[in-house]
Amino acid sequence: MENIKNIESSEQNISIAFGKNALLEEILKTNLLPLAFIGDSVHTLFVREFVLHSSPLKMENYHSFASKFCKASSQAKVLKEIMPLLSEEESEIVRRGRNAKPKHHAKNATSSDYSYATAFEVLVGYLYLKGDKDRLDRILKLSVEI
Repeated sequence: MENIKNIESSEQNISIAFGKNALLEEILKTNLLPLAFIGDSVHTLFVREFVLHSSPLKMENYHSFASKFCKASSQAKVLKEIMPLLSEEESEIVRRGRNAKPKHHAKNATSSDYSYATAFEVLVGYLYLKGDKDRLDRILKLSVEI
């Protein structure tokens, strides 16, 4: 029973120590690529839900339709279009995201597109961890409208 209490206490401390804001603060001190990691997931989930709601497709067509929004060239295009709409803080996050040096590159994207796509994912991850749901929703909606 004592061990169970210790585990529960440890889990509570971990969730407090690694809450979204604490995690964001830690990431902002270093390389922003972990924001791209979470941003990619958030964006992909949003796109998949959008695809499911937009029209009934055959199962084999969902992936190809969603891929059109998630590929590097599409994300790069979206970021370039929304740049004038970004706050100074968001623009700085994007700048740092573009300058991040990922070890991998997309198979079917230019170096420039990959850099912009990474920055877009960094922005999405940043807004998600910051908890700015309204702004995140706006950016995600724009990503399927552009």
